[in-house]
Amino acid sequence: MPTSLTDPMSGTVFMAVIAAALLHAVWNALVKGGGDKRLAMCAVVVGHVPLAVIALCIVPAPDPASWPYLLGGIVLHAGYQIFLVRAYNSGDLTQVYPIARGSAPLIVGLVSVTVLGVTLAPLEMLGIAAIAAGILSIALVRQKDGLRNPAAARLALVTGCFIASYSLVDGLGARVAGTSFGFYSWLALGNAAIFLGYMLRVAPQTIPGLWGSARVAFVVGGSASYAAYAMVVWAFTQAPIAMVTALRETSIVFALLIGVVFLKEPMNLLKVVSTMTTLFGALLLRLARL
Repeated sequence: MPTSLTDPMSGTVFMAVIAAALLHAVWNALVKGGGDKRLAMCAVVVGHVPLAVIALCIVPAPDPASWPYLLGGIVLHAGYQIFLVRAYNSGDLTQVYPIARGSAPLIVGLVSVTVLGVTLAPLEMLGIAAIAAGILSIALVRQKDGLRNPAAARLALVTGCFIASYSLVDGLGARVAGTSFGFYSWLALGNAAIFLGYMLRVAPQTIPGLWGSARVAFVVGGSASYAAYAMVVWAFTQAPIAMVTALRETSIVFALLIGVVFLKEPMNLLKVVSTMTTLFGALLLRLARL
């Protein structure tokens, strides 16, 4: 398993991250489309547990040196999920998602270069910038977008900071752990426990809905979310964290299509241009190390 923060991104890693992006958009759409978004998020998070338990019966335990990263990741994921739900209560999927996801690659890229000492080629930096620009520009193409809704914009930006933070912590932690799936499976269990405790405190009356109105989010969303991020954490151990984070955010393309086709959110030319910019950035990342 590569341990260098500057290992190239192989075709296998590239396709795994793209698949994770699609799964990520699916579970986000389930949360946004749910009547009780907080309950839907809880269903997705708790839905990680069955797959995490199965994985822990197969994969090795993470190195104890990774435990601080594990604890930090658990807290950061819970913060991300809480703020994402609040953001979705303020704006549409195609409003909130771009701001939250678009800001993360820029933050991760900046920290990777300035703090972690990662060297990125000019084409890689351009690819990351193009993806972030394409994603963020989607939020500018509607009259009722997140940037013109100050509350939604603030919540989405805070969510983006959580995404960047847990991406860096999880990526470094998985490398130290020596087992990406073992690391993430324990993180998933801890995250589920924290979020379930949060729900028991703020909305205990909704918990029975995990096996009722939110069962689709529990089964489909939970499985999609676990599989998506398990692949991403594995990719963190195979390629630069900044590149993986940026490529994963191409999920906005899938989220946009889901929002338009299934959630009946409007499409226009500017959204198409923004989407093409995002895809162009993904292409640059793929070409950068061929």
